[in-house]
Amino acid sequence: MTTLTGKTALVTGASRGIGRAIATRLAREGARVAVHYGSNEAAAKETVAAIEAEGGHAFPVRAELGVPGDAETLWAAFDAHADGLDILVSNAGILGDQGGIDGMTREGFERLVAVNTTAPLFIARLALPRLRDGGRIITIGTMLTRGPAMPTAIGYAMSKAALDVLTTTLAKQVGERGITVNTVSPGVIDTDMHEGRLVGAARDWLSSLSPLGRLGTPEEVAGAVAFLASDDSRYVTGTRLDVSGGTAAA
Repeated sequence: MTTLTGKTALVTGASRGIGRAIATRLAREGARVAVHYGSNEAAAKETVAAIEAEGGHAFPVRAELGVPGDAETLWAAFDAHADGLDILVSNAGILGDQGGIDGMTREGFERLVAVNTTAPLFIARLALPRLRDGGRIITIGTMLTRGPAMPTAIGYAMSKAALDVLTTTLAKQVGERGITVNTVSPGVIDTDMHEGRLVGAARDWLSSLSPLGRLGTPEEVAGAVAFLASDDSRYVTGTRLDVSGGTAAA
């Protein structure tokens, strides 16, 4: 059953990992999906091809995030393919340095904020004139903003915490148009973003933090996004949906 037929979605960072899973799932539900990528054109084309192979509709959109004019570039590329938007998923993000506060640099932290905080803010701002009434804005945050403290990820968690504030405040502004705004907060998800980190004892320890005893998958995050994008979530707004396998609660 398709629930998003006739809808147009934009997923940032959709060339791989969680973003690819989200784009694929929304397309499977019937949406036409703009697959955003920053530099890996081949991976974005793979995502589009996978969607089309399943009978869905998608198109690639290129824009480097975290640089001046990134949101304007993104929407100009989108406008070349579509005349309106129903679902915005701000997924693109970077982990940055993972050495704790002692290993942080100003340059590294400012890069984290530029990609993880500033870009989603202005992408959302410029989305509003394009977003049809009854639309959806969904940001991908992290359990670390309210879950177990991980000192090595302090910069990443700080940059993502701002998205929780964006969700609650923007929801109040656009609610009169029937637009909902929510954050999905994953735990540790088994993607290539963590390449080299999720091995051996580190993987076992991270898996043990969840009552389910395992890491999450991109498809499980995509399922949560699909719910928030659907009409079933029409009375859910200004909230944060934890998808950490219970790690945050534990």
